Amino acid sequence: MNIDLLHRLSETLTSRRHADPESSYTAQLMAKGPDLILKKIGEECAELIMAGKEGSRLHIVRESTDVLYHIMVLLAFYGLSIEDVLQEMRRREGISGIDEKKSRSA
Repeated sequence: MNIDLLHRLSETLTSRRHADPESSYTAQLMAKGPDLILKKIGEECAELIMAGKEGSRLHIVRESTDVLYHIMVLLAFYGLSIEDVLQEMRRREGISGIDEKKSRSA
């Protein structure tokens, strides 16, 4: 995967934060705030779950793309970017998932 694509998308989403909601779906989401963005993430996650149960590879890819997009909109809404998520992933790299979860409750 070309990580530059995610960085470009992150920059585009940030630039749409103050765009005209009539001309941009991203701007519409941002104008309506986190409740709508979170609702969309929930809907897209549910659709991804159904695609996973169905087993259609193309459907899984498409729904995963929708989930990632809406998560990135939420990040941009809060002034975060995909780089913030990638930094956390780098921090966790090589750490057991069990150990990482234990460290959060400590």
